[in-house]
Amino acid sequence: MRERVTSILLGIVLAGLAVSYGGLFYSVRAVRIARDTQRASELQEARVLAQYNAAIAKQEREASSTILFTGDVMLSRGVKSAIVRHNNDATFPFSLIASSTRPSDILIGNLEGPISDHGEDWGNPISFRANPNVVDGLLSAGFDVLSLANNHIMDWGRTALADTAAILESAGMSIVGAGRNEAEANEPLVINAKGGRVAILSYTNLLPKSFEAKGDMPGTSHFDLAGIADAIRAAKGGADIVVVLMHWGEEYRAHSTAAQREMGHALIDAGASLVVGTHPHVAEEVEQYNNGWIAYSLGNFVFDQNFSEATNKGEMLEVRIAHNAIDSVRTRPIFINGNFQPDEVRL
Repeated sequence: MRERVTSILLGIVLAGLAVSYGGLFYSVRAVRIARDTQRASELQEARVLAQYNAAIAKQEREASSTILFTGDVMLSRGVKSAIVRHNNDATFPFSLIASSTRPSDILIGNLEGPISDHGEDWGNPISFRANPNVVDGLLSAGFDVLSLANNHIMDWGRTALADTAAILESAGMSIVGAGRNEAEANEPLVINAKGGRVAILSYTNLLPKSFEAKGDMPGTSHFDLAGIADAIRAAKGGADIVVVLMHWGEEYRAHSTAAQREMGHALIDAGASLVVGTHPHVAEEVEQYNNGWIAYSLGNFVFDQNFSEATNKGEMLEVRIAHNAIDSVRTRPIFINGNFQPDEVRL
């Protein structure tokens, strides 16, 4: 009898333990399921957030543009000889840099001298004129806009200037800072870019007034600081961002002059968002002034001045525009090799 009672009690105890263990098992399993469910939910939320951020970033990219500015582009003299030595391939000067310039949405440079088979040498001690085939090189680099307001564009007279304008435009590139008549030379170039409407003006203070366009006579834009301020304000009425290209300063000087700074500040005060300078053949500083930016000189881009390290160095200026304003500005250094080919310096 006692043995039977003991057996019954043992069975009851074992049954209780089984129930407890089963409950514990199912409780642990429930916790694991809940934890796994929470992890899955968190992963899903992370995926959704990542997709959302990617979509926003894509929208930002699609609603913005990158404008890339280069320094002086001179395709005559030693550069012309280098092209001839390399099977007359006009893309040769740009073959190393094209992978850096072509991805930009808008590429803008200063064309140092006319492109033409015509004209008459006006007697500049240093006179440039490039063969029309150099257009292939400019296109290979991806140039969209070329400024003609500089101290060499009139080296072969008004005929060569008019020819340059026609050659570039027939190739699909825009010009600014000079033209076949007074109106064309002084009108802003307006670009409807992603991220904002951009107006571009271009001037030089390094030529006599007689070289300026007048009436139907080809020439450069009018350089007059008060008039430029008026042009900036007028352009601002039809654009979100006004860019002024200035061919100015002193050659081989690594820092801006007081005159450059005074003028640059005046242009920003008049409403320009960005001033980009060329001519000194060496890079100068970039300044953020009030609500705008001033790159005093980008130096050389394609040039045959391999007599110093400073003239072999230059900069590209990358400007991102978004939400109808300049979003960011950064310089990208270049180095020009012995064949007068620029290449980006990877930092």
